[in-house]
Amino acid sequence: MPNIVVSYPKSEGASFDADYYRDTHIPLAERTWAPHGLSGADILWPADDAQPFAAMVVLAFESDAAIDAAMGDPGTAEVMGDVPRFTNIQPTIYRTA
Repeated sequence: MPNIVVSYPKSEGASFDADYYRDTHIPLAERTWAPHGLSGADILWPADDAQPFAAMVVLAFESDAAIDAAMGDPGTAEVMGDVPRFTNIQPTIYRTA
């Protein structure tokens, strides 16, 4: 099953609102992309402050075509535009096979 893994690497001066991310941003992504085959969004929280990421999420899709359809949805601009509301970190996006 193909995934998109989004990570938020920590750096000096970085901020990350975990509550907003969990309660608002991820549900927005789920509402936007579920019609295209998003089957799950698993947030990975760091075990301690020594970890290099503020958070990661694994977005599971039914197929590569589902990812392409989701990324082409007009609502994707809203999902991406929401990022500055919870962090000043530039996310790293990794697509898996």
